[in-house]
Amino acid sequence: MTRNGRGCFGSWLKTTPSRFEPWRGGVAVIFARELSVRDYRNFASYTLELAEGVTILVGRNAVGKTNLVEALQLLTSGASFRRPAPAELVAEGETSCKLALRLEGEGRVIDLGCAVREGKRSFSRNGKKCRAAGVRGVVPSVLFCPDDLDMIKRSARVRRSALDGFGVQLNEQYAQLLGAYERLVEQRNALLKERWCTREMLAAWNDSLAQTGASLLVHRVALLARVRERFVEAYGRIAPGERVDISYESTVAPAAPGAPGGAAAPAPNLSRAEQAAAWKAAFLAALDASFEDELRRGITLVGPHRDEIRFSIDGRDARTFASQGQQRSLVLAWKVAEVAVTRDILGHPPLLLLDDVMSELDAERREAFMHGIEDEVQTVITTTNLGYFSDAILNRAKVVPIGG
Repeated sequence: MTRNGRGCFGSWLKTTPSRFEPWRGGVAVIFARELSVRDYRNFASYTLELAEGVTILVGRNAVGKTNLVEALQLLTSGASFRRPAPAELVAEGETSCKLALRLEGEGRVIDLGCAVREGKRSFSRNGKKCRAAGVRGVVPSVLFCPDDLDMIKRSARVRRSALDGFGVQLNEQYAQLLGAYERLVEQRNALLKERWCTREMLAAWNDSLAQTGASLLVHRVALLARVRERFVEAYGRIAPGERVDISYESTVAPAAPGAPGGAAAPAPNLSRAEQAAAWKAAFLAALDASFEDELRRGITLVGPHRDEIRFSIDGRDARTFASQGQQRSLVLAWKVAEVAVTRDILGHPPLLLLDDVMSELDAERREAFMHGIEDEVQTVITTTNLGYFSDAILNRAKVVPIGG
């Protein structure tokens, strides 16, 4: 796949913010060098120097390894997989905390920060306050933790969140559309709960919701098509001999032949504007058809927030028919695909964060997963046992004991 890519995501590079300038020629020349935290969770003060390759944090359970991974994710994605209230980040007995990540490369230094004070969280970049968007994507991160292993069998919301959480790091427009769409759904739901709500009163809301939702769907389906291609490749290496696929099942449009990943979507040969127009028309029709049910239940029943991302093995729904081992292989392939797609779209790999997943995998899957990650991918791994790693990995890794 070329760096310029295809379709919606291929056009991103033409408008990529200047924060991606340190990456040239498809090779990463900037790395996360040093993480420092103060009065954060169980750490009064701690500094972690990271290797350009693999850093392994080893220690007993509950010594703070996952807290350090969370700090790295916060400073690279602007969010935490734990979804904590800001006050939960502050060490017990303290009133504030600070996190800082130094990026270095090509003679440049970028300092990213996160602070919590008076129950409010703020971010900074090179000492200047900014929103989460100001730190998100400077060095994108891909997190893999034990909870991810259940992604296949959990609710559709989990799979949507996995795709969206990845997408917002790659493109700020994706993040803006997702936030705007979620606010519109919340506001429309509030109106649907009012006894005096009528079809005519919803017309303006429907148009805004369909317009924003259509644009979000163009981004989401295009990204899934990119992930799907890399996912199929990765699964073939992890578990050869099985035919896998990912499909996007929309609540607003019937399936279209040739749509990305088998998605219910406008044909991919349409222009981006034509795809958005087709999605909007289908969305408006679906909203009109579901009005009575929505009014009765007081919620918006169709749209991207209700869609399904379905995994299949040999044509069968993986959520229902896949074994636990197969489901874990699917998630491994998804994570390898995220790393590959980040490189495809941005021209450089992400920071890969592996939080205690090695203990959840058998030896064969551990080996297959690590072989699927290229050497130049900066990786931080937490573990309680170095025995999970081959000598080849340990010989090139920086091992950091945590908790004495």
